[in-house]
Amino acid sequence: MSVKSQESNMRRLADLLGQDLGYIWGEKESGPNGAKRVFLNTGKVFLRALSKDLGLRAAKITSNPGGIAVSGDCTLMGIWENGGIYVNISQPICGGDRVVLYRTVRHLKDYAGGYNHWLRLEDLRDYSYDRLLSTLLTLKKEEQPYERAA
Repeated sequence: MSVKSQESNMRRLADLLGQDLGYIWGEKESGPNGAKRVFLNTGKVFLRALSKDLGLRAAKITSNPGGIAVSGDCTLMGIWENGGIYVNISQPICGGDRVVLYRTVRHLKDYAGGYNHWLRLEDLRDYSYDRLLSTLLTLKKEEQPYERAA
């Protein structure tokens, strides 16, 4: 996917995450509808292309619609030669502007990972796609072993 398309997807995600995706406006409660469905689909498309641009050897992209009170989320877990990255896009439940969580992982089933880093809603609106890539690629450079407290 082109840089222009990815930047367009970033702006679209920012616009969607700026709305209340938890309310389905009276539609059926059997699944994601309206803007929530658009968010989940756009998020998966964006993360699929992002995984290729990050140079991941293996990647898993998922989406979870959650319930009617939440936005749901889109997740990328990917592996480089040594270590990997976890990226999660969702709307904060209790307000706030932190919408993209990213951290290091050791493998595709590492759900604890390294330290959390965040991007704000404004970052999705203002960053160029190249800046987003370089921000995420700092984790590849870190790739230091991390320990968890017992």
